[in-house]
Amino acid sequence: MDPNLALPADLPAPIDDGAAAHLVEMRLPDVSLAATDGTRVSLAKCAGRTVVFAYPRTGEPGKPNLVPDWDVIPGARGCTPQACGFRDLHEDLKARGVAQVHGLSTQTSAYQREAVERLHLPFTLLSDASRAYAMAVRLPTFETAGTILLRRLTLVIDDGVVTKVFYPVFPPDRSAADVIAWLDAEAMKP
Repeated sequence: MDPNLALPADLPAPIDDGAAAHLVEMRLPDVSLAATDGTRVSLAKCAGRTVVFAYPRTGEPGKPNLVPDWDVIPGARGCTPQACGFRDLHEDLKARGVAQVHGLSTQTSAYQREAVERLHLPFTLLSDASRAYAMAVRLPTFETAGTILLRRLTLVIDDGVVTKVFYPVFPPDRSAADVIAWLDAEAMKP
C-alpha cells in the first residue's frame, strides 16, 4: 500500500472551532482560481451542484513533510487519502447529481498538476496560492513553518451558494463517503 494513503491509528482529530459556520448559505464571491487543466474557475459561477474539498497540501513522494511533526497537527495529515476518496467515488457523486468536483489548496498549479497525474484524479485541483479566495471567503487556515495552509473542509455548492459545510473533516479518507451519505439523506427528505 502507498504510505501516503495509510493514516496512523492515533491521528489527532481536529475540533470544530466554529471557523466555518459563516459559510452556510453564503453566496460565494466571484474570485477566479487557476485549475490544473489550465482553465480558471470561479466557484460563484459553477452551474448546478459542485463539491469542493479544501485541504492543507498533498505530499510529494520521496520528500519529507513540511514539518517533522506534521502528523500531530490536528487535521493536517490525510490530503492524499482524501483526494483518492473523491477519485474513487467520483462516478457515485456524479450519479447523485454533482456536476463538478474540485480540490482546493494554497499550493501552486504546477505542484498540484503532479498530484493530479500521479493520483489519476478525474477532477481539477484549484490553486489559491495568493490566498485571495481564502481571504475573501474567510476560510479557516492554520500556520506551520511560516506557511499558511487551509484547514480541511468540504463544501456542497448549488449555483454559487453554499448548501452544506463539512467541518472539520475527519477522518479525511471518509470525506467523499460522508458527502455521499449526506446527499442520500437529502434525497430521502420529502
